[in-house]
Amino acid sequence: MRSFLFKTDNNYVPLVLRLAAGTVMVAHGSQKLFGLFGGYGFTGTMGFFTGTIHLPWIIAFLEIIIEFFGAIALLLGLATRLTGLAFMVILLGIVFTSHIQYGFFMNWFGNQKGEGIEYFILYLAIAISLIISGGGRYSLDRYILLKLDNN
Repeated sequence: MRSFLFKTDNNYVPLVLRLAAGTVMVAHGSQKLFGLFGGYGFTGTMGFFTGTIHLPWIIAFLEIIIEFFGAIALLLGLATRLTGLAFMVILLGIVFTSHIQYGFFMNWFGNQKGEGIEYFILYLAIAISLIISGGGRYSLDRYILLKLDNN
């Protein structure tokens, strides 16, 4: 089990993916959890998820918490594979509940009723890559595994 959670190599590629994905997602999580960057905060987001999208409260709660704290974990390279898996599930849920009906492209010119799925495909690719590779260089995963192997 610890190999699944922590095993990684000393490669820079997962580091770049973690930093990019974590930065983007921590901003989105901050909107949902704290109301930063023009977001609605926890109460507003919970209301939207449960009232408008009709998600069960536990799914809405987990989405908000994982989006913020999972992003922090990605930035640190902590439980990278598990976090990537959690993001993959969240992203697939977002695609199939809110975006697939708008097609592939984002709404660059305001001529659609919503955003397409192209952003989510890119983020899914990052999540899947991190599930495969682990956290890479400068990750807490690598540090933890090295410490466990030396004991």
